[in-house]
Amino acid sequence: MSAASGEGIPVSEGASPLGGKEPFDVAAYVRRARGGPCFVCAVVAGAPGYDFEQVVFEDEHHVAFLDRYPTMAGKVLVAPKAHVEHVVRDLDEEAYLRLMGTVRRVALAVEAVVPCERTYLLSLGSRQGNAHLHWHIAPLPEGTPYEQQQYHALMTENGVIPWSVRQALELADRLRAVLAPDGAGG
Repeated sequence: MSAASGEGIPVSEGASPLGGKEPFDVAAYVRRARGGPCFVCAVVAGAPGYDFEQVVFEDEHHVAFLDRYPTMAGKVLVAPKAHVEHVVRDLDEEAYLRLMGTVRRVALAVEAVVPCERTYLLSLGSRQGNAHLHWHIAPLPEGTPYEQQQYHALMTENGVIPWSVRQALELADRLRAVLAPDGAGG
């Protein structure tokens, strides 16, 4: 079962005009994001049902894990373990710089594992859903046509990469190896 069709996020059947991506049910996602538990807190707590969100890095303050609904292969989220909601106001300067150092470290590991022509870094979320502060690390595949880059590449409305838990585990292992203290990204 793929991430897009699991956990109450049904997708349309049949051929996709999305160039290898699966359609994504945005309405079901919105219901889950706004009505379900905080997904970052659930990952930090090790809650069941988060098999796609493989943790690739963790320290005292932060967690980095694979995106359940990747629009690009190798997409990782980085978040503070503590439930904070605003990227600037909720962190003092030291905590902000520590978080950004972690984002950079994980992004370098992603680049070491996933061929890309550029890495997008952005903080998304809303107090209305997915409120827990998190950064997206999204490696843009080499050769992506310009019209399919930037926001187009990030939007789930344009489809998500079909993948399995096995593929998530394999990618997570590769990232963990680079992020290990003796790895290239450590």
